[in-house]
Amino acid sequence: MITTVATTPFEGQKPGTSGLRKKVRVFQQPNYAENFIQSVFDVAERPAGSTLVIGGDGRFHNRAVIAQAARMAAANGYARVLVGQGGILSTPAASHVIRKYGASGGLILSASHNPGGPEEDFGIKYNIANGGPAPEAVTEAIYARTQTIDRWLIVEGDAEIDLDRIGVSQIGDMVVEVIDPVADYADLMEDLFDFGAIRAAVRNGLSMAFDAMHAVTGPYATEILERRLGFPAGTVHNGQPLEDFGGHHPDPNLVHARVLYDLMMSPEAPALGAASDGDGDRNLIIGKGVFITPSDSLAMLAANAHLAPAYAGGLKGIARSMPTSTAADKVAQALGIPAWETPTGWKFFGTLLDAGMATICGEESAGTGSDHVREKDGLWAVLLWLNILAVTGKPVMRLATEHWARFGRNYYARHDYEAIDTAKANALMVALESALAGLPGRSFGPLTVSAADQFAYVDPVDGSESRNQGVRVMFACGSRIVFRLSGTGTEGATLRVYLERYETPGGRLGEETPAMLADLVAAAEAIAGIAMHTGRGAPDVVT
Repeated sequence: MITTVATTPFEGQKPGTSGLRKKVRVFQQPNYAENFIQSVFDVAERPAGSTLVIGGDGRFHNRAVIAQAARMAAANGYARVLVGQGGILSTPAASHVIRKYGASGGLILSASHNPGGPEEDFGIKYNIANGGPAPEAVTEAIYARTQTIDRWLIVEGDAEIDLDRIGVSQIGDMVVEVIDPVADYADLMEDLFDFGAIRAAVRNGLSMAFDAMHAVTGPYATEILERRLGFPAGTVHNGQPLEDFGGHHPDPNLVHARVLYDLMMSPEAPALGAASDGDGDRNLIIGKGVFITPSDSLAMLAANAHLAPAYAGGLKGIARSMPTSTAADKVAQALGIPAWETPTGWKFFGTLLDAGMATICGEESAGTGSDHVREKDGLWAVLLWLNILAVTGKPVMRLATEHWARFGRNYYARHDYEAIDTAKANALMVALESALAGLPGRSFGPLTVSAADQFAYVDPVDGSESRNQGVRVMFACGSRIVFRLSGTGTEGATLRVYLERYETPGGRLGEETPAMLADLVAAAEAIAGIAMHTGRGAPDVVT
């Protein structure tokens, strides 16, 4: 029986870069999650008899929302729901399932790299039929609906779904299929990469350590790395998904994956160290004795992608988010293919991928992927690295130094100032934007500003415009500073400051990053007045 539940709007249900993210206690309010999900269903384009995919990263509150979302889907006319066993589906796996089974869309329940638990974070994101995040026109329509919603629909009375048992059940007239969350994705990876070459390299001593951070990629990494590729048991660390990620922060960076970093800098380091985040779409790559920044990883993967079967025919283009370093642009130039600069958010890559204008995409925030799905994909990046290591026989350090010798090196870092009072963060950006016109020609230490702007983007496929995507300050020497407020947090505002210095081939390629960026750090403070506006004398996280 379909029940109509009266409701009233909540303030602040505007999806950010990757959906709606708030504290668990916010989502636990009566009608809160239901209002947002119903708004998605009211807006989403879907033909009669549509399939909906539902899954998440296993964090606290996932199961409760999945159960409710499935009953609401039945009330809203969906014919079938596919849900991962245990409620588990990594974000890239969910994208693949949407595409493989012809679903009209999917609900991904995750707050990505943010911490989990009763007092921590939760999120809901809607992906469309191409498997990618809903574009801005859809998220704006969802938000508009949240502001006027007065009812939500649910089927009541049927038995609860057994999320832990693979099989088929029924809610009203809708079929619910609990599927193996790993198998389809693992099969796809085996199609893309030379598993035979990697298995042979493992038999010959190729070693690695993968930190799943007690998040969603544990089962995926165990199946692929240990069972299919033959790495020894124990290669996957922290492989059991936990509702609170073991009390840790599932963000694969040098702060939260410090144990892995220390291992990779020790004499006992394996050839490759890698990690992924809460929902499996980000990655960390560390070779023995060398950390590879996400920006460099994108460039190095693009330069060597032809070594994997899926990319042997070459790339159609490379796309990067605006704050990501320009290292990938230099690879694209050498390969004679387009380089696209987009706003932050994987949805901006979707139109390029669908149009066949790009093959590999990446963001400095540890997200890399290709046209195999419409999401960034942590394990995909790790497997491409393994494929390259297996075919070339070269260690990560040698691959990196040879890359820099050919293309030059982009010294790069991101400074995050987290949980800033939103009003103070906005005041900083307003003051910064008002000063842009007067910056060109000014010098800050040895750096002279050549141009400064607020980044705007016109999609080359659909013509849609995105403005106010971050402030860029470019210097005559080729260095850059980017200032941007992030849309992925759940409290206050996060100011991200991106620092980039380019050294040409033959230049200073083997220096320490902090020393090479010191002049840019000083210039960023002089230009934006971060300490004055926020009271912060140093960033909370440096990556």
